[in-house]
Amino acid sequence: MRTPYIAGNWKMNLTPREGVKFAKELAEATKGCSAKVMVAPNFVSIPGVAEVLKDTHIIVAAQNMNDNLKGAFTGEVSPLMLKDLGITNVILGHSERRAIYGETDQLINRKVLLALAEGMDVDLCIGETLEEREGGKLEEVLTTQVTEGLKGVSKEMMRHITLAYEPVWAIGTGKTATPEDADNAHAFVRSIIEKLFDKTVAEETIIQYGGSVKAANVKELMSKENIDGALVGGASLSLEQFLPIVCFDK
Repeated sequence: MRTPYIAGNWKMNLTPREGVKFAKELAEATKGCSAKVMVAPNFVSIPGVAEVLKDTHIIVAAQNMNDNLKGAFTGEVSPLMLKDLGITNVILGHSERRAIYGETDQLINRKVLLALAEGMDVDLCIGETLEEREGGKLEEVLTTQVTEGLKGVSKEMMRHITLAYEPVWAIGTGKTATPEDADNAHAFVRSIIEKLFDKTVAEETIIQYGGSVKAANVKELMSKENIDGALVGGASLSLEQFLPIVCFDK
């Protein structure tokens, strides 16, 4: 039985003060919800948010990290620095990192392996652009991203991996893949995992959906067999919008 996993990616939003205030409110409001909950603040907000959520049910994650432990990498953040703040979860391979900052599958894989080596849990993002989907390349893109992203990852390590399927054309656009389209993509991703590892690993792996998830569509999405949670962007920035998503089953 896969536990529903709802994550909020704050991206470059909320100041440290705003983040702390929101985190306190969220922790209190979601006490009775059954889903596993995670928030990913920006780097400068992590210390304060991690402190107020330290003894709560909410996981705090980083939105990214470098593929090195230390060195001359101006502007970058090491997993060692994150762990020193008590952070043991990280989002990697987000479409914005791929598209805006040119992160390749190979770079993302190095980050995945380093995070796992450092005892961290990874939320690995995958997903196609509208051009790729309309060009019939959905399965090709997902196969490459999953296979390359998980290269060198063992069956045992997969316990520390969550996949987040985010069709790029649905992120922040208000467009959402239909629940059926999303479930089909998730089922295909699960079939890739089965080929790479085995049926048990495929059945146990949590696969979140991301892409304009909101209160109005979360219940229908979560009712699908292969959708195990959500990686939420804009709607994770306010209690009014995020609470109904986290507590979708109430």
